[in-house]
Amino acid sequence: MSVHRVAVLALPHVLPLDLGIPTLIFNPRPNTPYELTVCGATRGTVTTSAGFTVGTTAGPAALARADTIIVPGYWHYQRPPAPEVTAALKLAFSRGARIASICTGAFALAAADLLNGRTVTTHWAGADELEELCPHLRVDRNVLYIDDDPLLTSAGVTAGIDLCLHLVRKDLGAAVANDIARELVAAPHRDGGQAQFIAQSLPEPTAHTLAPTRDWALRHLEETLTLDTLADHARVSTRTLVRMWRQETGVTAHQWLLTARVNHARELLEVTDLGVEQIAAQSGLGTGTNLRARFRDALGTTPTAYRRTFQRPITA
Repeated sequence: MSVHRVAVLALPHVLPLDLGIPTLIFNPRPNTPYELTVCGATRGTVTTSAGFTVGTTAGPAALARADTIIVPGYWHYQRPPAPEVTAALKLAFSRGARIASICTGAFALAAADLLNGRTVTTHWAGADELEELCPHLRVDRNVLYIDDDPLLTSAGVTAGIDLCLHLVRKDLGAAVANDIARELVAAPHRDGGQAQFIAQSLPEPTAHTLAPTRDWALRHLEETLTLDTLADHARVSTRTLVRMWRQETGVTAHQWLLTARVNHARELLEVTDLGVEQIAAQSGLGTGTNLRARFRDALGTTPTAYRRTFQRPITA
């Protein structure tokens, strides 16, 4: 497994949580090839938005060696980063590095003219400002992250977890990404967009949630899970289930189940030697033909090609 160098660029007034997400996810592990460097506009210490300082091991020159660069969110994002930082980002992009931003980190990529003509995302509270400062891009306010390879942008703060796990999933497959998600006690994949987190008029408070039903559904993906079945398990009407499901996840139950089934199929392809028909049945996708179609729609590849890329050695 060849080394994959990840540089996390901590700009002045970096948001501590935004900084912590990629450093936790890309911290070296026995089953990952990542080599992590935290760098800053200068080598030394960086003051965070909370007022405490963190040490960096390198300056912007570290970006020249990185395969992946991640720019966490920071305060005072309306001011462009230091010229040496934007120059280093431009140079890294020109040589083919993958560059991702978390939250308001998108403003740094925009300052380096990397986002012109692209659809991007950022924290919902800064979306209007980003479009005003950079009229040659479009902000999608309704997603958790956008993969416009080799440039990726995420929505606010914890959407950085979704983005970083997505990068791991692309590099190493669903099983490794799921292992890291379990370690972080995080969802391996969240559907919906950040619109579900913007303050709105709320319904009457209730202690009822569909989380137990979603957990149950994940354990029964091979079964036929209709809206009536899910509603019976949740002990609510079908109409209430439809409303609550979208309210809690940002997507329909059908979309959620399809994503869960494709992800389960991915993991089975990686960690078992089951045939495509068996995997289709165990993941609830029915037939190998349907599995292939869903893989093509979701991943742009075939189950066989996916297995060839990501399968782990099968132990007896």
